[in-house]
Amino acid sequence: MKNSILEEKVPFWLDPDKRAIAYQALTVIMVGLLAWYLISNTLANLERQNIASGFGFMDKEAGFEIGESLIPYSAADSYARALVVGILNTLKVSVLGIALCLVLGVFVGISRLSDNWLVKKLAGIYIEVMQNIPILLQLFFWYALFYEALPPVKQALNPFPGMYLCNRGVIMAAPVSHPAHVYMFIAFGLGIVGALILKSWAWRRLTSSGKDFPVFWTSLGIIIGLPFLIWLLFGAPHTMDVPKLKGFNFKGGLMLSPEFIALLLGLVIYTSAFVAEIVRAGIQAIDRGQTEAAMSLGLKKSLILNLVILPQALRVIIPPLTSQMLNLLKNSSLAIAIGYPDFVSVANTTINITGQSIEGVALIMGCYLMFSLTTSLFMNWYNKKSQLVER
Repeated sequence: MKNSILEEKVPFWLDPDKRAIAYQALTVIMVGLLAWYLISNTLANLERQNIASGFGFMDKEAGFEIGESLIPYSAADSYARALVVGILNTLKVSVLGIALCLVLGVFVGISRLSDNWLVKKLAGIYIEVMQNIPILLQLFFWYALFYEALPPVKQALNPFPGMYLCNRGVIMAAPVSHPAHVYMFIAFGLGIVGALILKSWAWRRLTSSGKDFPVFWTSLGIIIGLPFLIWLLFGAPHTMDVPKLKGFNFKGGLMLSPEFIALLLGLVIYTSAFVAEIVRAGIQAIDRGQTEAAMSLGLKKSLILNLVILPQALRVIIPPLTSQMLNLLKNSSLAIAIGYPDFVSVANTTINITGQSIEGVALIMGCYLMFSLTTSLFMNWYNKKSQLVER
């Protein structure tokens, strides 16, 4: 009874909980008013200058070509399709870049801790050099290398049958499209899902009965064996589209442009140096007693690293690793400096032609925000799955 009387006597402006709610409501109102003022002022200025607003231009004919595209595209297509081509190009270089930089970064990071003096020093030099050269300079270097070091098309290098290197890029033979390839791709995806289920089952079996199971080799067999079985069932199609020099360029095969290769190399080499340092720091964060305990059990160094050190180091590595993946994704927008048609490049061309600068910038911001949030959500989920479960 006494407590209720005391609570009633506290004035509204002295109650910290109610004041916190009032401050937050006031902040929301102020931000909303500021946004309303900016938007209304912008719309009024656009109307006064007879500049159209909105996204109605997306259905109009783009009228410009794009050098690289994962989907069929021509100048007669709409701006919306052109922007989709740009998004797919950004995703192509970002996904490949993240995968390659993780592999290279882990390799260099572990090499940094090697007992071999030469390997340790080479890894250290790689990290120090690549971290301290701006990524834009690296992009210019790799791009210029193709034009300065590689010969023109008619004198293209032929290191392997069906593969050519010239200042137009890398041209290689590719399998001719066949219905079996679709089913092989589906089988590959099912193989990955099956490997994950197998790993979960093997872990439960190990914890309940103490019996180990060769998860790695079995998973590898499933992931590779299923597509190979599909390939055999379809009669083992092996026709290759071999590039041939016709006129001033190669026809057929798969061509990787100098812009794409330079961008991919720059992103992977620059970001992998930071990933390597994260991996090294994560491994060194594990108490040395863990290594000594594992050694006392007679485990080999490779098993100690795979079974004891890396699983614990992942909990330290994943959060900063997420930041580096986001950096790689955002740095891919530098593609415009070397002429690779990523999303920013296509959006800039669209802005220059249509004059819809506000909508174009909003699309760029929204697209990169979506990429970043998706990457963060996935990595946060993986980080939560990797955390140590306490009992």
